[in-house]
Amino acid sequence: MSKRLNLREFQQGLSNRIQAKDRAGNQVSTLGVQIAGANWLVDMGDVSEVLPLPPLTRVPLSKSWFRGVTNVRGNLYCVADMAAYQHNGEASGDIANRVLLLAERHGFNAALLVDRVLGLRDARTWQQSEAEGQSEYRDNQGGTWHKLDIVGLLEQAEFLQVAI
Repeated sequence: MSKRLNLREFQQGLSNRIQAKDRAGNQVSTLGVQIAGANWLVDMGDVSEVLPLPPLTRVPLSKSWFRGVTNVRGNLYCVADMAAYQHNGEASGDIANRVLLLAERHGFNAALLVDRVLGLRDARTWQQSEAEGQSEYRDNQGGTWHKLDIVGLLEQAEFLQVAI
């Protein structure tokens, strides 16, 4: 009888294999996303899954950027609207919006709502600079990309305190 894998185990295994291959090939795996019209890079190791915007349950007396909680295969995830958190409007809630589930290694059942996913990007050949304490990149077409520091985000007291 063959061993059955659930979807989460399959996706985690796939993510681990991609990361191992990238390390062996000396490539940087980053996911390009759009938040409030700006381009951002997220390390693939910080994301366990990318989903279409699921149904959300609002939480009373929570900050405006805290969109609510959602059930993903029996696990509750807190969903933060990154545009609203950065004080740049809010995600539209349309079909292009995506939710990034943060990797289990961070110890938080958190998800980030972004406007859209732009695909994998390799920023190794791009020009890098530091602007206002965060990494900024220029791609080969002159576009600006910011690095989203997931660990830094999870260390911010404001991000962890969702109550009004």
